[in-house]
Amino acid sequence: MLEKARAELAPTGTLRAAINLSNFLLVSDRGPDGEPIGVSPDMARAIADRLAVAVEYVLYDTPGALADTAEDDLWDIGNLGAEPQRARTIRFTAAYAEIEATYLVPDGSVIRSIEQVDRPGVRIAVAERSAYGLWLADHIEHAHLVKADGVDASLELFVADGLDALAGLRSRLIKDVQGLPGARILDGQFTAVQQAIGTKRDRPHAAEFLADFVEQSKASGFVQELIDRHGVHGQLTVAAPA
Repeated sequence: MLEKARAELAPTGTLRAAINLSNFLLVSDRGPDGEPIGVSPDMARAIADRLAVAVEYVLYDTPGALADTAEDDLWDIGNLGAEPQRARTIRFTAAYAEIEATYLVPDGSVIRSIEQVDRPGVRIAVAERSAYGLWLADHIEHAHLVKADGVDASLELFVADGLDALAGLRSRLIKDVQGLPGARILDGQFTAVQQAIGTKRDRPHAAEFLADFVEQSKASGFVQELIDRHGVHGQLTVAAPA
């Protein structure tokens, strides 16, 4: 299987790994030459090492931009949240890590629980085409999603327009709430973003190899080791076995 996977993923001897830079839990820093540092690039490098090839990082500012190029010959694997809309063009492994997504509400809000958010008249600020934003687009029935171009923009929109809730990853909302006196983060989660490895849908041997790699990485403790190494323990958690 390894030889066939290598032929599908890195026929030139280099694995091109698409990395989403917008999630600070997965890309926590940049090196002196701009190379990404964090759990996501380390997972990509470990895949390249298993294939015995070099790795080249293909960087994207947002997960949506990464997903848009799934059918172009720009990358061989893509590290991003697995969502049904993206799975139309990308074949994902099971998740290797999960990130809790919830809401932040402003000072004086009468909203006390996750369940109270999806009601008529409630306006939710959300980063357009984020993994959790795609989930909300499929599941919100009564509230109105107000979409912004990126995570920072969704916070700005929430504040500027006096919206009722801000959707986001709990780890990011913990930072945002510090600058919003009286604001609260709701307990629980509306979803958990499933961080996975994706590849082109017409690469069956690559998909089998990547699926096995992810399961072995979780079972061996490698994913937990990366989480601890990059200081995101308690924010990023190892996903359950497939």
